[in-house]
Amino acid sequence: MFKGSIVALITPFRDGAFDEEAYRALVHWQVAEGTDGIVPCGTTGESPTLSHAEHKRVVDVCIDAVAGRVPVIAGSGSNATDEAIDLTRHAKAAGAAAALVVTPYYNKPTQEGLYRHFKAIAGAVDIPIIVYNIPGRCVVDMSVETMARLAKIPNIVGVKDATQDLARPIRTRLAIGEAFCQLSGEDGTALPFLAAGGHGCISVTANVAPALCAQVQRAWRDGDYGTAMSLHDRLMPLHVALFCETSPGPVKYAASLLGKCEAEVRLPLTEIGDDSRNRVRQAMKHVGILA
Repeated sequence: MFKGSIVALITPFRDGAFDEEAYRALVHWQVAEGTDGIVPCGTTGESPTLSHAEHKRVVDVCIDAVAGRVPVIAGSGSNATDEAIDLTRHAKAAGAAAALVVTPYYNKPTQEGLYRHFKAIAGAVDIPIIVYNIPGRCVVDMSVETMARLAKIPNIVGVKDATQDLARPIRTRLAIGEAFCQLSGEDGTALPFLAAGGHGCISVTANVAPALCAQVQRAWRDGDYGTAMSLHDRLMPLHVALFCETSPGPVKYAASLLGKCEAEVRLPLTEIGDDSRNRVRQAMKHVGILA
């Protein structure tokens, strides 16, 4: 259903407010560079610091700017089930192709709690739902068994897997089947995830190297594995550098070097330090996206 290089798009700010002009320009650039899909209001979009009104506005602007050219998978998760349902209802009403719903953070639900949370959202909103499993941020890890239970619900169609466990996509495929959409949530595993049966990557790096990230995915789909590996190797230092501090600080700084937006992030995140800035600059030069 969804495949290729899908960008987890940053949310640009200027003087504390959503920079709508810069955001629209980012969306147009992503589509022009070959990105296969766009995720507004994910973790990289600083969704935890957006008000609900801002969150909905960002989704609206993204869908309007995309204008049907690529799928928009709107982030709509929350650690409160009722809030997640509200944001997911808005995603559907706005015209999103799917909703990306993160596992509830901080609450630490059991596997049964995770199942009931996603079942409630899927039952309340008739939109394709992709489960976002990111134990490093949410503390909880959805098991393959729970994922398989949820996959029986018709509109729960896939997972963004940020576990960095490359046995996970194989186990998930064996438990659920090849039609269940599996997207890597870690740029460093984008290529090996495809080899393990995945369908694509929801990418941070694509914010600043969209064409190269898309080329990795297309080369793999075309069976040009040598080119895919070469490009993935070339991008690896950038993948690493963009997480030298908490994301999206580094990638927003990288985007600012390309003149795409300000490096501004919202507290409790802060702009990255001088050593990190140097690491990001050097990685961008290595990849060839910065002179």
